[in-house]
Amino acid sequence: MKYTPTDVAGVTIVDIEPDRDNRGFLSRSFCSTEFNGHGLISVVAQTNIIYTYTRGTLRGLHRQPPPYAQAKLVRCTRGAIVDVAVDVRLESPTYGKHVLVQLSADNRRAVFLPPYVAHGFQTLADNTEVLCQVSGCHPVADEQGFRWNDPEFGISWPLRVSVISEEDASWPLSAPVERVAS
Repeated sequence: MKYTPTDVAGVTIVDIEPDRDNRGFLSRSFCSTEFNGHGLISVVAQTNIIYTYTRGTLRGLHRQPPPYAQAKLVRCTRGAIVDVAVDVRLESPTYGKHVLVQLSADNRRAVFLPPYVAHGFQTLADNTEVLCQVSGCHPVADEQGFRWNDPEFGISWPLRVSVISEEDASWPLSAPVERVAS
């Protein structure tokens, strides 16, 4: 696998490196030894499948506050998304920055997000499926959210938002962030 750091501390793009033959290809999509070697959390406590019906649907921005450290490995297995990671860790040298990464079934790319980074995505195709491996379980009631269109983040989503949950649409602007160590 190929690991590419981004402009947000700890957020890493993970690309597969397929071994091809006349049948197709074989590639690892996760290896705990390699993840550890690149300083990424390699524990997988839970795997989630997120299926979205409509192009333009926006999910997020969410994060787990302390003590629920939760790293994520996000991969699109059907359709396409633009995934966004926003650094809301006050102690981080990249606080306030964000990165957008296009993930699709065709490019087979994944993105790793360290704990306490806010995460969201917008679907670029109807009937999109996302696979999300997380390093820890958490009570949903403890999730924090940040407004998807907060001017402080300056995220340029690629499409008009066609569907968004009431919860995601109503997170406050510039929501307070608990102090966490990076």
